[in-house]
Amino acid sequence: MTGFANASRELGGVSLTLDLRAVNHRYLEAQFRMPDELRVVEPQMRELISSRLSRGKVDCRIQLNIQTGAQTSLSLNQTMLEQLVGLTRQVKQIFPDAGDLKMGELLRWPGVLETQDVPAELLQQTVLEMLAQALDDFTASRGREGAKLVEMILQRVDRMEVLVTEVEPKIPALLAAYQEKISLRLKEAMVNGEDDRIRQEFALFAQKIDVDEEISRLRTHLSELRRILKAGGTVGKRMDFLMQELNREANTLGSKSVSAEVSQTSMELKVLIEQMREQIQNIE
Repeated sequence: MTGFANASRELGGVSLTLDLRAVNHRYLEAQFRMPDELRVVEPQMRELISSRLSRGKVDCRIQLNIQTGAQTSLSLNQTMLEQLVGLTRQVKQIFPDAGDLKMGELLRWPGVLETQDVPAELLQQTVLEMLAQALDDFTASRGREGAKLVEMILQRVDRMEVLVTEVEPKIPALLAAYQEKISLRLKEAMVNGEDDRIRQEFALFAQKIDVDEEISRLRTHLSELRRILKAGGTVGKRMDFLMQELNREANTLGSKSVSAEVSQTSMELKVLIEQMREQIQNIE
């Protein structure tokens, strides 16, 4: 299910902003974009997200900015600076024409400048708190969206049950009329008019076009769909499976049809199933 949430904090002369976005995905996949000094908490952030979400492609972006005019003490991360200079020399040995990193580029490199006014531990803890807050807002928003999706799906289920209820009692009469139609054609084609053989042949054919099982399974799958929607929780994969089963029964109903009415019912069922299938991709 798609969603968006954000959180922001200010610590001394430093501002932190966290944006959380998600789009539909079969599995849970989290990506992080953040300053290097916060990478140490990425495993904890992944654990926090996986404890709250089960599906979706999640993009978490964190920005750390020093506020203009803030009285913030800065210091050089000498270890990182030395590593960058050493790497530059290695690159020049391989590519002599490569240029050196300029002073401005070095100072802008993530993690080279550190703020002394805000301890690293405080920054890291604050980021985790911001993520927890964003996830609260995120799941609440998705809960409201999910309630609307459930309502839409139940409307389709209601309509499918009406279609099945309307067509089921008509099927015996449709089969009888089809039998009479076939019998007349066979009698016209057969000179000696073998009534017993006609009845035997139609009895075999009637077994092939009997849709009682398809109607029964449609009802069963629709009841199961209602049950899991009422139960809630993580139901997306189960509903994916039910859509496949419903579509299979609707297709079989259409392939066994002996009248335009049954064929039309099959088509309407498949349209409703496809509408539900599109929305179910948004449900965990």
